[in-house]
Amino acid sequence: MIDTHLHLSHRRFDGDRDLVLARALAAGVTAAVEVGWDLASSAGAIALAAQHPARLFPTAGIHPHEAEAAPADAIERLQGLLTHSPIVAVGETGLDFYRNLSPPAAQEALFRAHVRLAREHRLPLVIHSRAATGRVLDLLAEEGGSPAGGVLHCFSGDRADARRATQELGLCLGVGGTLTYDDPEHQAAIAEAPADSLLLETDAPYLTPEPHRRERNEPARMAIVRERLAALRGITPDAIARTTTANAIRLFRLPVEEPEREPAPNRA
Repeated sequence: MIDTHLHLSHRRFDGDRDLVLARALAAGVTAAVEVGWDLASSAGAIALAAQHPARLFPTAGIHPHEAEAAPADAIERLQGLLTHSPIVAVGETGLDFYRNLSPPAAQEALFRAHVRLAREHRLPLVIHSRAATGRVLDLLAEEGGSPAGGVLHCFSGDRADARRATQELGLCLGVGGTLTYDDPEHQAAIAEAPADSLLLETDAPYLTPEPHRRERNEPARMAIVRERLAALRGITPDAIARTTTANAIRLFRLPVEEPEREPAPNRA
């Protein structure tokens, strides 16, 4: 499996980062996308990925919570990271109208700038959207998105949002711990989404799946999400692992061997 969204450089992993990576590997998580949320963590993601080649792949971006506090030259500095580092995506970027820790106008301006960077560098977007899915999709449509696509991290929309995101805008949907929470509409949207749009993620150290919701999340717990997604879609956990891994390799163009597909059943 590939965890397509985590923050292993977060200070909450400072005491046991190597053990967390070992537990992830034991649980079948062989690679992960290490996501930056501001300039410092983006540089940290690059540095951490360099310590774990072929296992961690970095992104660079500024979270909407940080939009107001971002320095005036933030986009120029991101441009430098994208030009000179082995970045696999632009983000975490997007909109958060739930907490509104930055004014909506500042969030939208920064999100547009990220979309343009992704288009310029032909990189996928890692998109945060909370209480803002409709507006996120509108802005992507206005800006033309990125030719490399992107993912709605921790997708939380309904079936209509999922159809628009996947069918009209060609986005993938990040599926994490929230799938184990009691939200029938969200679960229905994921159950009906195209298989080639689904990605597994943890958002570690956040969004821990049930029954560990009050604990720190880590990539090994993605196995819980895989089991729930398999049950929801009526297929095996192994099939979920193969499909989501292939989707992650394709979207992020990861230098990882694609899993073998099951042979077609013999119906003779």
